[in-house]
Amino acid sequence: MQIAIINGPNLNLLGSRETAIYGNVSFEAYFQQLVERFQAHRLHYFQSNIEGELINEIHRVTHYDAIILNAGAYTHTSIAIADALRAVQCKKIIEVHISNVFAREEYRHHSFISPVCTGVISGFGLDSYRLALEAVLLS
Repeated sequence: MQIAIINGPNLNLLGSRETAIYGNVSFEAYFQQLVERFQAHRLHYFQSNIEGELINEIHRVTHYDAIILNAGAYTHTSIAIADALRAVQCKKIIEVHISNVFAREEYRHHSFISPVCTGVISGFGLDSYRLALEAVLLS
């Protein structure tokens, strides 16, 4: 199975950014753990702080079996990313958040992306990505 993990703005700072919320492990280090754990599958990772680059990457991986997307703050603002997700051919799209967005500021409670996703996993730290991978593989 070919699965893309796409991270949005500021997630390149994981490991040093607001460690009380996001932990002290970089995503690159965590991604290597995922690659080792899910060796039977082809995992691809992309991160950008730029909305258009995220959209281009979603278009590029349209033929993948699944997309796991943490759009960061674009979750709450980007109709364009939601439209890009509507256009892809992936069988599964999982929205992921490291923190529990519903326990945070109210503006984080609305997602433009959730309605076009298969499911949402939120609040389990970096393990949210592992849980998303397991959900993709079990369904």
